[in-house]
Amino acid sequence: MGTALVTGATSGIGLELAWQLAAARHRLVLVARDGERLEKVAHQIRSAAAVAVEVLPADLATAEGRDAVRDRLGGGATPVGLLVNNAGFGLGQPFLGGDLAREDQALEVMVRSVLVLSKAAAESMVPRGRGAILNVSSMAALTAMGTYAAHKAWVLTFTEALAAELAGTGVTATALCPGLVRTEFHERAGLEAATWPAPAWVDVEKVASAALTAVRRGQVVVTPSLRYTAAAAALRLTPRWLVRRAVGPAASARAMTR
Repeated sequence: MGTALVTGATSGIGLELAWQLAAARHRLVLVARDGERLEKVAHQIRSAAAVAVEVLPADLATAEGRDAVRDRLGGGATPVGLLVNNAGFGLGQPFLGGDLAREDQALEVMVRSVLVLSKAAAESMVPRGRGAILNVSSMAALTAMGTYAAHKAWVLTFTEALAAELAGTGVTATALCPGLVRTEFHERAGLEAATWPAPAWVDVEKVASAALTAVRRGQVVVTPSLRYTAAAAALRLTPRWLVRRAVGPAASARAMTR
């Protein structure tokens, strides 16, 4: 039993990871912007799983929010043995004509915070000789579907490099690359889920379970479901001009509802 810190812990994959970690008797530090929603989730987990749950309201789009989480990774009553960088959101807009402030916010949350928090966690864990970092990337990392895909491609490459640098330290880094997952992610981004066929979706419970299994094994990249594992292999072999045509910005634009 150890302590896991999960960002973006009040919904989607982050929430499911928190529940599965609690079921495995891990203490939790839950991070999200909405303090009231955090307290509600923490109360539910404490009541159902009888584990210690800290809440840390923080906006990872801001330096102040990142600093608060970084400070917890470096200290606190119990050392963090697992960092889950899950916070993120779909932009739901094209790059041209889109809101630049929203693009900046996405970059801060999905790139800069992963960089800052991974560094803080690794530098705290390495001297102890144990620990793990789970960074949530996406199948989109292998596509050309706009800036969200670019952010997730950065997370994937960064995590692979981090894992190589950590080799032999007792600390691991894992990139989770899910495909379409049944959560509120797409609705929040203003994307129409019905754009994609039903067989393309994977249950969030299976995604979280695969992620935690990969962390326990020290696996560097995990793509839940055989369908998406095969799709990832195909995308890596496909010429990039064809990737741009098949899964470029036009593909995501078809799902935008606003």
